[in-house]
Amino acid sequence: MPPWPADPSYSHFEGENYLTENEISLINDWVEAGSPFGDSAVMIPFPKFNRGSMIGTPDAVLKIKPFLIKGDHSDRFVVMKIPYEFPSDTFIRAIEFVPGSRMVHHVNGRIIFYDEDKKKDVFAGAYALNTNDETRETVFKKMNLLNDDGSFPGEDHYIHSATNYLPGVTATLYPENIGGFTVKRKGIIYLNDIHYGPSNEDVWDSSYVNIFFGNKPPERPVQEIQLGTLGISDIIPALVIPPDTVMKFRTSAKILGDISVLTINPHMHLLGKSFVAYAVTLNGDTIPLIRINNWDFRWQYFYTFPKMVHLPAGSNIEVIATMDNTKNNPNNPFNPPQLIEGRNGSMRTTDEMLQLIITYLPYKKGDESISLAAQQFD
Repeated sequence: MPPWPADPSYSHFEGENYLTENEISLINDWVEAGSPFGDSAVMIPFPKFNRGSMIGTPDAVLKIKPFLIKGDHSDRFVVMKIPYEFPSDTFIRAIEFVPGSRMVHHVNGRIIFYDEDKKKDVFAGAYALNTNDETRETVFKKMNLLNDDGSFPGEDHYIHSATNYLPGVTATLYPENIGGFTVKRKGIIYLNDIHYGPSNEDVWDSSYVNIFFGNKPPERPVQEIQLGTLGISDIIPALVIPPDTVMKFRTSAKILGDISVLTINPHMHLLGKSFVAYAVTLNGDTIPLIRINNWDFRWQYFYTFPKMVHLPAGSNIEVIATMDNTKNNPNNPFNPPQLIEGRNGSMRTTDEMLQLIITYLPYKKGDESISLAAQQFD
């Protein structure tokens, strides 16, 4: 069972994977009793897993270029692109990433789309790059993600957090009339964060994404706030962690209108030790969002709330994180510890980041009652 980083005594999410103390005690008692078989009359049947998709039959399947994972016992962090050209501009209801290798640990992806007069060929350029060797600027140049005039696509040409994956996590399909995208006919599914676990033999990955089209424009397209690194709020103090120190950092942002929060994604690198996020309303009430007491870079989820969480206008979203740059941190990339900085959102895992990504909708009365439980297409 994959670990569940979020503290269930602080807040709850869909798909929680954890055992209570009573459940752990029950299993220990069973083991100590010799693991008896039990009553076969009340056995729960084995689950049946769908092949190819967990949420339905896709309308289109887009594959990555096969990628070789070297058998050198090393973690790999990669960016990839999956270019596409549809017959026309279209509506997308959902995107589902499907791993093509057991070595795929986690994936975060977004969509970049282009105006016809800004981009001639989305298929040119590199298809995969090692993030530890690159910056955002070099990635966009080498992968031909820039407009043909060399400029970055405008912010309105990105769909952030369009797809993500972790073992045991099903693709997010929100209730009818919530979510979905409108995209230009020409674009790229940009997998900006792929982690391959270590392998003892060469393995090929042939992952793909399932596309589920919509028959109408999204009624309530989701929006996103990003706090911290590359986001709307500064990190205080600046994200500079001297060797042999444990430091606490904060970032916060005030929301101007009422919002309904669907998912949240905390993000740090290897020095992360703990993470907590909450909102404080104008009345002084605290709304807990997430607390992770023992940060693990290798297990980073997009956490979906059971029901949307209403944050009133004027609320302050607060993030507090602890970074450990000492030899006591087993994930420290340097021994002895070295100075580590944020470096303006560097993709290198040996640099550091502190982010909270929030997916939300402008609030409507009754949002708090809408279930966000996992769904499937009919």
